[in-house]
Amino acid sequence: MAKAAPPLWPAASEGPLGFMFLVLMLVLVPHLALALFVSPPHLLDQVSTLDRYVLNESSSLECLQVTAPIFSPSESCQQILMTHVFAFSYGQPFIGAYYPPDCSFNRVTFKFAVMSAGRQFDRLALMFFGDIEIFRTSTAEPTQNGITWTYVKDMTMYLALFQRPQKIIFDLGNLVDDTYTGSWNTTLTAHFFTTDETIQPADNIIPVSARQSNANKSSGFSVPGSKAINTLTFPQNAKKAIFLISACGQAAEEFWWSNVFSSNTQAFGGEASLYGHSPFREVQLFIDGIMAGVAWPFPVIFTGGVVPGLWRPIVGIDAFDLREDEIDVSPFIPLLSDDREHTFEIRVVGIDDDEHGNGTLTEALESYWIVTGKLFIWLDTNTSLTMGTPPVVFAPDPSISMYSRLRKNASGIVQSLDYSVQVSRELIITSTIQTSSGSGIITWKQNLTSSSIGTLSNQGNTQIVWHSTVGMHSSPSSEYYKTFDYPLYVWSSYNMFSGGEYIIHADMDRGKYAYQFGELAYPNEWKTFDHAGQASTPFRGTTIHNRQNGTASYYGIPAQRRAYSSGSTEQSFLLKGVSEVTVREVGLPTLTKEELYRRHVIAANDSVVSDETTFVEESSQRYVKPWMQARGAHRFAMKGIKAWLGRGPF
Repeated sequence: MAKAAPPLWPAASEGPLGFMFLVLMLVLVPHLALALFVSPPHLLDQVSTLDRYVLNESSSLECLQVTAPIFSPSESCQQILMTHVFAFSYGQPFIGAYYPPDCSFNRVTFKFAVMSAGRQFDRLALMFFGDIEIFRTSTAEPTQNGITWTYVKDMTMYLALFQRPQKIIFDLGNLVDDTYTGSWNTTLTAHFFTTDETIQPADNIIPVSARQSNANKSSGFSVPGSKAINTLTFPQNAKKAIFLISACGQAAEEFWWSNVFSSNTQAFGGEASLYGHSPFREVQLFIDGIMAGVAWPFPVIFTGGVVPGLWRPIVGIDAFDLREDEIDVSPFIPLLSDDREHTFEIRVVGIDDDEHGNGTLTEALESYWIVTGKLFIWLDTNTSLTMGTPPVVFAPDPSISMYSRLRKNASGIVQSLDYSVQVSRELIITSTIQTSSGSGIITWKQNLTSSSIGTLSNQGNTQIVWHSTVGMHSSPSSEYYKTFDYPLYVWSSYNMFSGGEYIIHADMDRGKYAYQFGELAYPNEWKTFDHAGQASTPFRGTTIHNRQNGTASYYGIPAQRRAYSSGSTEQSFLLKGVSEVTVREVGLPTLTKEELYRRHVIAANDSVVSDETTFVEESSQRYVKPWMQARGAHRFAMKGIKAWLGRGPF
């Protein structure tokens, strides 16, 4: 699906709290206030100097996703799985074949390399082994001179699939015409090697997908247009089962976190129709019609989102690796181990309101979400039937608090829309299971809270949104505990001029913070981290602190088929290993944290101007341009629009 910076920014909202937040932001960020109230002709004057810039002849720009490096030794056994150019490729995925290599291995990594030149939207890509999705990614937006990027991903969790031949289906839909000229030149290489790390991949992996591999098609479900449901037969001697959900919004659901209440979609009248069903989304898993768990999605922003200048050359968090959410469905094993068919269904819901502050969950969303699932199963050494009690499910309806207000002038014309929503959910599922290791209680618990406040003004074309998702997941039987926090702030303003030209300004500040003890299906981060040749400490968990902040502008001239984007982005990434140490005096465990990897990158107008990396305890400063250091670039990049506008072409 093509994705470009949208002309409208449906918001999130507030009540009095949101209004206070707006006032605070205008005080703390002066250039935000300027951009909110400056007249369109003045904005146009700011970008007039862009005309003197032309595309240079420099070498291809290297794009990157800032994340921890993955261990993948160069002396590994290698196999090229795909070399393909995706040009006019909608409905025409790459079809290939995988055969296990002639070498022993217990670890697998992918190296995905891409080159592109020209003009193109960002595109979504899904890779399948047969009907099982194993990798979801997206593209950076190219330049006329060309861009490249390489992403390395640990694939050891799919080891069971790599033991036998597979049909490869790599779906990267793209369109090429006289305006959008960029093709994707791709190479995907698998690396196979052996380590002593204790990663225990699943014995079986069963897909919940559209199952279109026999027709050489992608097996992603599109909801709400279709039901995401499969009927499965479960092995009778399972001891652990983890369900993974891959889901991301597209088209009118791409910026779901900025949607408004359904009752407010026509707040500004005329053609300013906003996207509805609230800025809350929940992805639900049902087994035989019983809720088995939920996923509250991370707000991925693709490289055409908000303003493209924010994401070149640093792409958004997870843009090259759209990670799945994990749900421990082991409490359902006694129910599923009867050699009968059982249904697994994935639903995506938002909220509809009654115009009086009351909301209910709804599947009737905008169009659309691409979703798949898969069931990872670990088998007992004993082949006898796994016994136990049916799951006891505590999953009350979520608590929903909503507020909205229209502000009008003396003539009754709507000046702004303020609204807010907060959702909380608790879920506990418990059963008793009997395996060859004995009898035990299995529990899956989730505790989640989402809040969003914001303001829309300028006929719906200017938006402030503050979105937050925090949660806790735990599975004591798997010694797994995870907390996470996804804060997101976006301010954007869109203005169109009489000649058809338009300009978008935006600021953003976002993060992905997580603490994880133990693991479910994904290996814990410290196990896949590249320790730069040093022996790794046997940690029990990791903490990740990942923050992006930036400001950018986009100027479009449709009559000339030209656009310019400028901006600056700063990202700080920190990975720590967590150990458990017993305190002898009191006999209680305590947690110690060791810094493993730190990276701090600053980019401005298609160029990395500072990139500092601390690897374990060895620091290496790659390069810092003195002029950026002198300007205080080590603060997060909240420069004014004027400071960056016109420094380079899109």
